[in-house]
Amino acid sequence: MNKIEVYSYKGNRFTTWVKVLLALIGAGILAFALLLGTVLWGAYDHISGDPQVMIILGCQVRQDGPSVLLKDRLDEALTYLEDHPDMTVVVSGGQGPDEPTTEAQAMAEYLIANGVEEENIIQENFSHNTAQNFQFTMEHLQDQDIDYSDGVLVVSNGFHLTRARMLAQRAGFENISTLAAPASHLPSRLYMYVREPLALVKSFVFDR
Repeated sequence: MNKIEVYSYKGNRFTTWVKVLLALIGAGILAFALLLGTVLWGAYDHISGDPQVMIILGCQVRQDGPSVLLKDRLDEALTYLEDHPDMTVVVSGGQGPDEPTTEAQAMAEYLIANGVEEENIIQENFSHNTAQNFQFTMEHLQDQDIDYSDGVLVVSNGFHLTRARMLAQRAGFENISTLAAPASHLPSRLYMYVREPLALVKSFVFDR
């Protein structure tokens, strides 16, 4: 009889731990789903007013030029600039250890080759993450006395824009509009929609 009670106690204890584990897994899935929903909400154009400054966020540059994701951003920007040719365009991104040049320089060269006036482009060549993109861009605009009070238009792939908007606000920008570029490289798009909800949490906690 005593043995049966001991085994029953161990069985109950095991069942409790299973329930706790399943509850934690369920909570994690729910939290991820909410974060993914937040990312997806931002993955569309949200343009208000008449922003006079465009900020194109950098992405990897390869030996033969902009990566697919970066080219998506640049092509989306070019489409918008066809109807807004007088905008100040900030291209923002430093040089990684595996990149042949700064992301900003590669972006500027691409835009100029596709008809954007060089004098309308400002290169921010030192940032290495999204928070720095906005911090250093703000410094450039202030140093050059460029008015951005009517708002800024942030250009990136759709999956990136929720986090970008949050970090732009932290850097001091107001009246933030976003222009969502596609992510035409399917493996990258799938990976980023898994990565970005986690990056959103990281940036919320640490990127201040």
